[in-house]
Amino acid sequence: MLAHRTSLFKSSGTAAARAAAKAAADAGKEIIDLTAGEIWADLAPTIRDGAIKAIERGVNRYTDTVGLAELREAIAIKVASETGQSWSLEEIAVTAGAKQALFNTALVLFDPGDEVIIPAPYWTTFPAQVLVAGGMPIHIETRQNGYLPRIEDIRNAITSRTRAIVVNTPGNPTGVVYDEATLIGIAGLAIEHDLWVIFDECYGPFTYDGRAHHPIVSLVPEVRSRTVIINAFSKSLALTGWRIGYLAAPKEVISAVKALQSHSTSNPNVIAQYAVLHHLQIGDGSYEAELKSRLIASREAGLEILGDLKSVPFATAMGGFYFYLDLHEVLAAATNGGSPRTADDVVTALLSSAGVAAVSGSAFGDPFGMRLSYGADRDKLELGLRELVVTLNKGV
Repeated sequence: MLAHRTSLFKSSGTAAARAAAKAAADAGKEIIDLTAGEIWADLAPTIRDGAIKAIERGVNRYTDTVGLAELREAIAIKVASETGQSWSLEEIAVTAGAKQALFNTALVLFDPGDEVIIPAPYWTTFPAQVLVAGGMPIHIETRQNGYLPRIEDIRNAITSRTRAIVVNTPGNPTGVVYDEATLIGIAGLAIEHDLWVIFDECYGPFTYDGRAHHPIVSLVPEVRSRTVIINAFSKSLALTGWRIGYLAAPKEVISAVKALQSHSTSNPNVIAQYAVLHHLQIGDGSYEAELKSRLIASREAGLEILGDLKSVPFATAMGGFYFYLDLHEVLAAATNGGSPRTADDVVTALLSSAGVAAVSGSAFGDPFGMRLSYGADRDKLELGLRELVVTLNKGV
């Protein structure tokens, strides 16, 4: 039984890539790591001060299972501001990062055999957690439409066993930002077919070139009763290691999540909760603005360097902080009548010959893609991308 269970899953693409990079570094090779789904930044002063004050007060006890009431109220105010709708603390659950929010959602909503539609390429955790719940991930391809799912493709994937649609915008790994028409179409399908919408907006603050992030419940208020909003402070405040996320959903979903979470983490880390609460209470947005400004500069520098690639389509990088490269032409040239090659081979070659660590698209259900994070240190990012361009232009 254990062998069967473990065979269903593999380490996330980032974890596997970073393990390979660490192994190379341990062997004495200097590595430029562009795998991490996080922003290299100093801690926000408000987060640091909030944590220190909580420690000085001797905070060390359990909180409510789904988080401090004050924090849930502050998050409800945040969600209300972002969606233009009223939210209460009974509709908010604080979790140990967005991953636990997704995990909780899968376990309380899905029964064995339920189908969940997930556009590909996808963040590797989406299908893994559907499988944990006994469900069946149903993938639809998006490459031919700029990584944006077509409404007709989603409609064609719906069966009598379909339970939910996963929406991740801005998307990981592709950086695609869903437009209003697509979101309205998805909401319409959810209402028509009695489906849940799992709306992951963890990269919401990061959109570029005049694009905007649209909460689906703002565009179609009628879909709110069947939507679970997933978010975290990991990206927006560069707090990946602090593990504070949340979900916003109908009260009955939150009640079920509370019962489930009481048997897993009991409650999210109490010091991290107080730190985020302090930031939400007194933060003025300057830290977030500085973080985005840094990403804009890194994105522009990276796109300029990647523009010299000869056989790779231009990476639009609409949102988030990833460059996602389509390696079809590179791989076709490398195969040259021999054995088929995949992005795994390119990633391995980059690591061994250029010392640049990237994440293969195979982790995201795409054997022809590759993800690079521009949340990394700016100097290392530029150096790594230049090495990548030289390597890919020579052929791998």
